[in-house]
Amino acid sequence: METIVELKNVTKTIKKRKIIDDISFKVEKGEVFGFLGPNGAGKTTTIRMIVGLMGITSGDITIGGASIKTQFEEAVSHVGAIVENPEMYKFMSGYENLVHYARMSKGITKEKIDETVELVGLTDRIHDKVKTYSLGMRQRLGLAQCLLHDPKVLILDEPTNGLDPAGIREIRDYLRLLAREKNMAVIVSSHLLSEMEMMCDRIGIIQNGRLIDVQLVHEFVQGTETVFEIEVTPADEAIAMLEGAFSGTAFKRSRNGITAELNKEDIPAIIKMLVECGLQIYGVKEVPKTLEDRFLEVTGEKEAPVHV
Repeated sequence: METIVELKNVTKTIKKRKIIDDISFKVEKGEVFGFLGPNGAGKTTTIRMIVGLMGITSGDITIGGASIKTQFEEAVSHVGAIVENPEMYKFMSGYENLVHYARMSKGITKEKIDETVELVGLTDRIHDKVKTYSLGMRQRLGLAQCLLHDPKVLILDEPTNGLDPAGIREIRDYLRLLAREKNMAVIVSSHLLSEMEMMCDRIGIIQNGRLIDVQLVHEFVQGTETVFEIEVTPADEAIAMLEGAFSGTAFKRSRNGITAELNKEDIPAIIKMLVECGLQIYGVKEVPKTLEDRFLEVTGEKEAPVHV
């Protein structure tokens, strides 16, 4: 894997308050990197610094080996980005918007515009005025704008915001395609954790301006503990019995029985105990954690300090 974006000890201070505190991470070519955090955690501020819309107090950001601080034009030439919402001229057609945007970069041909329009699925509507577009179509047109100059890095802040399920799936599929077929690095921030789980290869968790963790999605979701659900009645009696025998393990009521984080080796002993006490057992199954579950665990357990 080849690093295309690198943040090195990046800090942003506004009015003596650290908004971003010593963040460092790398993004590789061909991967979709998810940037997660609660509202106000610093996601958009970090993205604004990456694309040069906001200055860096200390540290540095390199894109394609070029520093945002000292080689700005070269660094941003590798980037296509939508920060918050794509902005277009609504009285013009989608195609006219792309032609106008293409004038800002050298060497963008009509063939390249047509290819990009087809890639984002706007061929049938590209000559209609933007004011007639749905939100999903405007998002796709914004994506087309980003891709015209063949960037090495695509940065999207909340790209699925306001889209219906079909539109969300389309954007997700486009981004996976770009990473795989074009070997492009894609950086995505979003609050839709289920979508990030399906879209991203790695995720970085930011909270109160500090980077808590960066991991592969499947490793992060898996975590270190396994949750099992035991379908048993009466559930309250089972919980009371098991908590006495397995001190330190929290057994909770679920819709079908009880759940707990357990080692697989403990399951036979638990079943034996419940059967011997006359409780009715209907099944035992592993409950896979979601990205949302792990996200809430991590941001709760590793509360980052607030800097004043």
